[in-house]
Amino acid sequence: MASYPTLNPFDGRDLRTVELMSAVAVEQRLAAAQAAFPAWSGLPLEQRGVLLRQVAAALRTRRDEIQRTMTREMGKLRGEALAEIEKSAAACEYYADHAAGYLSPQPIPTEAQRSYVVYQPIGCVLAVMPWNFPVWQVFRFLAPSLMAGNVALLKHASNVPGCADLIAAVLADAGMPAGVFAVLHIDNEQAAGVLRDRRVKAVTLTGSERAGRAIAANAGDQLKKCVMELGGSDAFVVLDDADLDATVAAAVKSRFDNAGQTCIAAKRFVLVDAIADAFVQRFVAAAKARVYGDPQDPSTTLAPLARADLRDGLHRQVRQSIDQGARALLGCEPLAGTHAGYPASILDHVAPGMPAYEEELFGPVAAIVRVKNEAEAVRVANDTPFGLGGSVWTGDAARGERVAAQLQCGAAFVNSVVRSDARLPFGGTKRSGFGRELAEHGIREFTNIKTVYVA
Repeated sequence: MASYPTLNPFDGRDLRTVELMSAVAVEQRLAAAQAAFPAWSGLPLEQRGVLLRQVAAALRTRRDEIQRTMTREMGKLRGEALAEIEKSAAACEYYADHAAGYLSPQPIPTEAQRSYVVYQPIGCVLAVMPWNFPVWQVFRFLAPSLMAGNVALLKHASNVPGCADLIAAVLADAGMPAGVFAVLHIDNEQAAGVLRDRRVKAVTLTGSERAGRAIAANAGDQLKKCVMELGGSDAFVVLDDADLDATVAAAVKSRFDNAGQTCIAAKRFVLVDAIADAFVQRFVAAAKARVYGDPQDPSTTLAPLARADLRDGLHRQVRQSIDQGARALLGCEPLAGTHAGYPASILDHVAPGMPAYEEELFGPVAAIVRVKNEAEAVRVANDTPFGLGGSVWTGDAARGERVAAQLQCGAAFVNSVVRSDARLPFGGTKRSGFGRELAEHGIREFTNIKTVYVA
């Protein structure tokens, strides 16, 4: 049986070797999910809500164990990991509280005696999840999907198997019935086979554009529903009337938290000329304060990248951009003597054609693009194949809303960093994917939206 190793990204130590599941083991989990669906979907919402609240409590009970596993497997800072666990627990409670309202029948007046829309679960949903938020991105899908009455199978990223197993343990601790949720330690070829299985009704993916194309093509061939949350190259637009102190503080947080490994992180900093020099001077000074080190050490403020190959790929993009004329203002060289360390880095005078302009930089590297005015800022912000999120920074909220309305993305924030929130729909446009997670839109994605008409 094939296997793969898991390495600690801070020191390169071998943590665990995971054997891929056999066809028999995969079949057992598929059969269990199918068997569990009728009883789970038939359970009253209130009872499903009780179990989701117990999941939230179990997450908090095991938070230190989960945090240590997250930090060992993908290098997340201790404080960031604990915040992610709490956010996941809060999402379980949110959907326990709000699912009934989101899923209640919607009356629609017609000439009928009664006509209305109901939202019914569809069955087993396969979730293909990434490593960068190994708990939150699972619960971002899982909490609404379970409350809707679906069952789920998780194919997690290969470098966070312990996180996947702990999520399964948390649900078991909470009393989740057997078969409602299970983890599949499988490779991409096996996952494609699972998606083709008739018992799997839909798939949700958070990951790369390459993975999205492959899985969406497979789902399309099987005529199965899919939600794709793919990459992003979010613009951080700074206008001439922005509060630079507040804006720079937000810029550093958005770009360098989670070692820059966030789909909705600010990546392209689009600065109007009037404030560009002042912003850059403060930005460089603030970014220098990020301290690389052991993710378990509370004094560390910059984590390693999750894998050495990801660090090397990021550096190739940086070098190619510099070779094409970008200016390295800070960092831009791998940290010597580290397994996957890369410093807080800033590239200035980034222009079309450079990797830093055209591609997603999934790591702690900020790309600065200078523009003449607001109109050019909007054009540059939209000059990307991605459309996940974007933000605009200005002293005039009405002006900010006007610019936000012109950004071609799934979420536009004014004077705030882009973030996911259980109360708001989350997803992208263009090559950042399609479909929505969270809020009422997300919980309804994996339901049969059925019309009932009584003459």
